[in-house]
Amino acid sequence: MIRVLIADDHTILRHGLVSLLSKDNDIQVVAEAADGLEAVSKALELKPTVIVIDISMPGLNGMEAVKRLNGQLPDTKVLVLTMHEEQEYVIHMVRAGASGYLLKDSASDELIDAVKTLAAGKTYYSQYAASVLASQYNKPAENWQDPYKNLTNREREVFHLIIEGKTTKEIARSLDISVKTAENHRGKVLDKLSVANAAELVRYAAKNNLLL
Repeated sequence: MIRVLIADDHTILRHGLVSLLSKDNDIQVVAEAADGLEAVSKALELKPTVIVIDISMPGLNGMEAVKRLNGQLPDTKVLVLTMHEEQEYVIHMVRAGASGYLLKDSASDELIDAVKTLAAGKTYYSQYAASVLASQYNKPAENWQDPYKNLTNREREVFHLIIEGKTTKEIARSLDISVKTAENHRGKVLDKLSVANAAELVRYAAKNNLLL
């Protein structure tokens, strides 16, 4: 049995994916997650065969979630299911550890095949994603650096909470840390990314396609 976790913040779409995958007798959806932090937590608890995850999610975006999952659950395969077809997303997600990349508009036709392919230990990329990866391999014209630079895992969480408009007190509550600790993390994020305030951080996020 292929055990699947689905992570997407859109409830109706997530339920649709569950319904679609549940029609196959070889697939069991063991959990759903509405944000990146929940996806990582449930994945570590349940250790699914395949995780189907979106890029745009609150709390912790798909890019960062995939990086963590790849490091902590190397045997679990990750399929990115997204509306984003820009080449930088393909490159960053694959570098983060994704084994597959599929666009949502083709999910109904390809999702089951993609999940089974990853469960068999192979990779599955949409035609567009495959062409991006081939182009990057044959002619790596772009320097695809990690836009988070040297932020720690906690600082990356704080980064996204800041650009979501959370105050320091709200960040502390969200992460179950003290206000002083949250303030320290906030300062380190701004310092490491060489920005002066939250407004500049939002502009940095926009420039680096991190406003998901």
